[in-house]
Amino acid sequence: MDEPDYLKNDSKYVYIVSHNTLSIIDAYPPESAKLVLKIALDIESQYIQNMFLNDDRLVIFYNGQSDDEVIPLYDFVPRRSYSSVTHALIVDVSNKEHPTILKDYSIDGYFMDARMIGNYAYFVTNSDVDYQYPKLPVIMEDSTKIMTPDAYYFDNVEQFSNFNTLTAIDIFGDKINSESFLMGHTGAFYVSEDNFYLTYQQNMPFGFYENSSRDRFFDVVAPLLSSDIQEQIKAIQNDSSINSSAQWIKISELMQNSYNQMDKNDKEELFEKIRETLNEYDAKIQEDTRKTIIHKISIDEDKIEYVAKGSVPGRLLNQFSMDENGDRFRVATTTEYYIQHQGTVRVNAVYVLDEQLNIVGGLDEIAPDESIFSARFMDDRLYLVTFEQIDPFFVIDLSTDTPKILGELKIPGFSNYLHPYDEEHIIGIGRDTKEVDNGRVQQLGIKIALFNVTDVENPRVVDDIIVGDSSTHSEALYEHKSFFFDKKNGVLSIPISANAESLSGISSSKMFAPDYNRWSGFYVFDLTSSDGFDLKGTVTHSAEDSRYYGMSNARSFYIDQVLYTASEGYLKMNFLNNLEEINSIKLENTGKFIDYIDDEVIHEVIPNE
Repeated sequence: MDEPDYLKNDSKYVYIVSHNTLSIIDAYPPESAKLVLKIALDIESQYIQNMFLNDDRLVIFYNGQSDDEVIPLYDFVPRRSYSSVTHALIVDVSNKEHPTILKDYSIDGYFMDARMIGNYAYFVTNSDVDYQYPKLPVIMEDSTKIMTPDAYYFDNVEQFSNFNTLTAIDIFGDKINSESFLMGHTGAFYVSEDNFYLTYQQNMPFGFYENSSRDRFFDVVAPLLSSDIQEQIKAIQNDSSINSSAQWIKISELMQNSYNQMDKNDKEELFEKIRETLNEYDAKIQEDTRKTIIHKISIDEDKIEYVAKGSVPGRLLNQFSMDENGDRFRVATTTEYYIQHQGTVRVNAVYVLDEQLNIVGGLDEIAPDESIFSARFMDDRLYLVTFEQIDPFFVIDLSTDTPKILGELKIPGFSNYLHPYDEEHIIGIGRDTKEVDNGRVQQLGIKIALFNVTDVENPRVVDDIIVGDSSTHSEALYEHKSFFFDKKNGVLSIPISANAESLSGISSSKMFAPDYNRWSGFYVFDLTSSDGFDLKGTVTHSAEDSRYYGMSNARSFYIDQVLYTASEGYLKMNFLNNLEEINSIKLENTGKFIDYIDDEVIHEVIPNE
């Protein structure tokens, strides 16, 4: 299974999509690496970020727009109506200098996410429902309509739904299938070899909280008042000659007069009882409304079949908060809400669901008042990091439908991402922290830690290392594709951007953008389970004679014994053993002409829009 990215390689060539261009680099051997082709796609999108590579096929996704004409409400002049359309280009790159577009599929909706399984690309698009001009999503091929996916809806609490369309395309053939589902705006996805899980945060319908406030009073507060006051309130409610606003004025005056006649202690006792009961009521309402909805859809080549719908309390952090294991689906969530008389309530939980997404087990009340910062499921275990002031690292057993905490480790800082090293070790990357005045926590440099979980009841830190200070940034904190670890070679590479004076061990103190005083590049470590981290060296991606690019879209990979590091500005090649630079290719602002139009390839490379 593969995830889309802006950079792919086949151990010989590197393919990069950026803005509206496709670049192909002959990257191996590195000594003779060169840019083979850089072409512009004639498309409206200027921000292509998602692509698959499979043999000699590329699948490039980008967002475009439809330009239908509609007549606005009570008007008479047709006007352009622009809506999002996702394009999936299938490109033959067997001839690196003359790639050919084989298919140009488009489907209504904004691109959300995709996976490649075998020869099939699966992708999800999301489009709003136009209630004035309702229409189902349509799939086009080269501007010709080829199908309208079947659409399904559910008994949702949401008043307004979105079309979430799952499409499967055979990139080596003509098979294509698609189905649309009316549901909430999808968030995190989880994909196994057999199933696609779409999730979203439940949104309550318009007017829900206003009605809830009314019910809250009549269902909770009124029954706690004296019996004669309750009878008078019921009489006011049943008086159809006055509207609800006038009814409330009468009820509030009735309650105020009652309070004025009460003893101070009796009144305070009543108020405290009402507050306690409201807290319980509010907590139950908040737990019932703050849910994650999960939809399960089976996939098998071009076959798409809806399976089940379920829900769990709380919100998901990301795709790593979910996992399919056999006939069980496991999720880790954080529930957070505010109660008027109690304040913010925050708690974490793990739930186990069966094949029909029914909850069959769970563990709640994990680390109250904290939030999940990272999660990683591995077979029958879940490694979980929560954070408020320190970093509790939990080892949770999932061998049965009743999860239980096996061990816990508390250390300063937190981990935003957990990555498996082996069955007994986990790598975490996040930030170091320290407590300052008034119990506040100050975030410090990038922290990388290696956890040993051999003794599940007593997990421990084998080694950790801190890079820079609070000004230091790494895309690997929130983008797992920027985190590179290869156990075979014991190499860990992460992108770093920081104020130059805060760093130690950088290749050269002069290798930074002077106008910004920022160094950008990669920190490369040797990593073993016994010795931990050893800084092998750094690879600089900033320079005195270039502008500051930052380190977004940072990626690392290796071919043979060569480490390749990519940023918006460069593709660099260094020997794995000593990080000696072999070659460097500037990717942007080269000062050279770009062949946007080439007589030999214009009809093959540039699709007609």
